[in-house]
Amino acid sequence: MTAAPALATVPTIAPRALSPFPSRRALQLEQTPMRELEQEFMRGGTPDFDDLVGWEFRGINHLPLNVVPIAQLAGIKKFVKGFYQAEDGRVMGYNRPVGRNALDGRWNIAAKRFGFYEVHEVDATSRDNEYLHAVLLDYGRGGNKPLDPTSVLRDYVVQLGDDLYLGKAYAALGPLRIPSNFFILERHAVGLTDYATR
Repeated sequence: MTAAPALATVPTIAPRALSPFPSRRALQLEQTPMRELEQEFMRGGTPDFDDLVGWEFRGINHLPLNVVPIAQLAGIKKFVKGFYQAEDGRVMGYNRPVGRNALDGRWNIAAKRFGFYEVHEVDATSRDNEYLHAVLLDYGRGGNKPLDPTSVLRDYVVQLGDDLYLGKAYAALGPLRIPSNFFILERHAVGLTDYATR
């Protein structure tokens, strides 16, 4: 089993008044048709790594209508993503599951961390170069266990506002890149500063 990289010291983050509930804007995005979300995504800005590291973000998956009931049953409609900087300087991240409840309710977050990824700028010369104005969350470089199904994920993320981000997920199947869904991220809480083991 591969150990996760240890965290470098993260600068102290000043406390911020963050709501435990999703904003009206995040909930509006969750109801936005896919075509309009694509337009929002194209207008988004490139996230600054310094605004991601040390934070956890509430996530809402925006899935095709025929997948929504399955997602709700599987408990993947709501989630959390966290970002940290490893000792080797790479920006890394993880997911955490969230209990099923109303979409506009609190995020009841489980302690488990899974679906690890490396965060980097999009390289125009690489296979994963769909959106050059985004950052890429590459689960294939996250050090996940062999045969972990999350390893095929490639997420592009853009920034829509100070604390609001929009992501687009793809599945990497050999040379193919198959679009899966959009997801909304909103700053939730200070994250890990000393994460060393999985």
